[in-house]
Amino acid sequence: MPRRHDRQEKIYIYGKHALNEALTNAPHAVKKVFLAPEVNDPELRALLKKRGLAAAELKSREMGHMVGRDTAHQGVIAIADPGAIVLDFDPFLRTLRMDERTMLVLLDELTDPHNVGAIIRSAAGFGAAGVLLPVHNQAPITGAVVKASAGMAFRVPIVQIGNVNQAVDALKKQAFRVYGLVMNGAMNVAEERFDAPSLFIVGNEGEGIRQKTMERCDVRLRIPMDPRCESLNASVSAAIVLYAWSVRHPDALGSG
Repeated sequence: MPRRHDRQEKIYIYGKHALNEALTNAPHAVKKVFLAPEVNDPELRALLKKRGLAAAELKSREMGHMVGRDTAHQGVIAIADPGAIVLDFDPFLRTLRMDERTMLVLLDELTDPHNVGAIIRSAAGFGAAGVLLPVHNQAPITGAVVKASAGMAFRVPIVQIGNVNQAVDALKKQAFRVYGLVMNGAMNVAEERFDAPSLFIVGNEGEGIRQKTMERCDVRLRIPMDPRCESLNASVSAAIVLYAWSVRHPDALGSG
C-alpha cells in the first residue's frame, strides 16, 4: 500500500490547545516545540517537562516561514511527525471490534482542510472508531487540519487507505453497512436504526461520492431540510449524520 506519510516528513501544528492535545494523546508524534518569549502557560510548560521536551525560543522572523504570517498560532508552534499520527489500514482493521457500536468515517477525496478537520472533530465527538483518508486527491493531515479539528486529530485514529473502493470492500466483508451521504438519498437519517457496524462515506465538496464508490453503498442517507436550502456543507452534513448515529448508540460514546 502506498504510504503518504513517508513522503510528508513533518507538519507544523500550532496553538496552545492543539499542542496540549498532541502532548496528552500522541506525545510520540511531537518532535520539537517552539514557544514565543511572552507565552506564560505553566500547565503547558509542565506538560512539556513531563514529556521530556525542551521548548526552543520562537523568534518572530521564523513564524511566517513555519506557518504563514496570518496564522493565529498564539506563540506556540511544534513540529510533528505525521507518520506517528496516521495508521495503516490493514493492521487497524485487525484491531476493530465488529459490532453495531463500531462506526467509521471515510472521506472520499475532500480537498478543504477545514472540512477535513471539522469532520475529524465530529467523528471524535460522536464516537467514531476511526477516520479513513485516501492517499491520493485528499487533503492530508496538516497544521490547518489539526487546528480545525480542535486537536481531535490526536484523539481519534486517522487511517490512510490506498484505494477507497478496496477499503470499502474489505469492510463490507466484515459486515459493515456502508452509508453514502447524499442530498437525495432514499433513507431519512432520522429513521435509520444503525444496527450493524457502520461506515459513513462523505464525498468531495463539489463532486460528491464517486460513482464506483456510490455503487458499493448499502444505504443512501438524506438529511431532511427546508427545500429553500439547496444543500449543506460537507462537514455540517457529516456532523448531523454522526449525531444521529450516536443517539442510537449512546453507550459507544467514550468507549473508543
